[in-house]
Amino acid sequence: MTSFSRTAGMPLLVLVGLACQEAGAAVAVTIIPEIGAWGVIATRLLFSALVLLPFAVVSLRRGARVHWLTVLAFGVSLAAMNAFFYLALARIPLGVTVTIEVMGPLVLSVFASRSWRGLLWAVLAGTGVALLGGGAQDLDPLGMLFAGGAAVMWAAYILTARAAGASMPGVVGLALATAVGALLTVPVAGVVVGEALLNPAALALAFAVAVLSSAIPYGIELSALRRMKAETFAILLALAPAIAALAGLILLDQRLTWVVAAGIALVTIAGVGAVASAGRRAVPATEAPVEEP
Repeated sequence: MTSFSRTAGMPLLVLVGLACQEAGAAVAVTIIPEIGAWGVIATRLLFSALVLLPFAVVSLRRGARVHWLTVLAFGVSLAAMNAFFYLALARIPLGVTVTIEVMGPLVLSVFASRSWRGLLWAVLAGTGVALLGGGAQDLDPLGMLFAGGAAVMWAAYILTARAAGASMPGVVGLALATAVGALLTVPVAGVVVGEALLNPAALALAFAVAVLSSAIPYGIELSALRRMKAETFAILLALAPAIAALAGLILLDQRLTWVVAAGIALVTIAGVGAVASAGRRAVPATEAPVEEP
């Protein structure tokens, strides 16, 4: 395969990564009744850390320095983002959760654009979120609040991930932050979930969540970022709400009203437009697929 062919195929590969992420989230929804949202949160971070730490050890043995305050901030934002995301998934549909969550990176893109067009995209996204609330009165208010928390923490995750990437090589910052996230959430899951957390079948599915939502997308993103513009990559990631809604419909039979579907469409369009307006100043929707959340 030629270099051009590999580059031309990158957008499709990024979309495959997004589909894997949302498929992982759909699997998580199916095991929440077994091990609870906290069980999913803890096991995803734990399994992700186990996958990433060996790669970080290689860099550490070569003398890579660790900036522990950055790692701590990154780990806390990572844990909080996951916690809010899966707590929301336990109460509201996948498509709605991701649509609200993506408002965090979308707002960052609007600020990065520094233009009136960015403000217009923000208004369009706000209209979409208003449609979500007005068109689905049966949505759990606490679930919506959790999704809003995930949006805030996704923005924090992006900023701390950037700091970690600038101060530490390779996956060192991400691996250590994931370990911090696991250390913060596993004890909580042990108290809240108890022995159910050791259910072999649920653990196997939780491992699948980590692979689908973290390992596969992470490898794809690393490859894509070497071969395509960051702004193009960010635009593709802005399609996450639409892909999540499709995953919820196909894998979970989560049917949405036309009003809610319109809200998701508006937020998706606003996300693509905001990133496109930001251009080279665009803020990618995520630095590493360990989390979307």
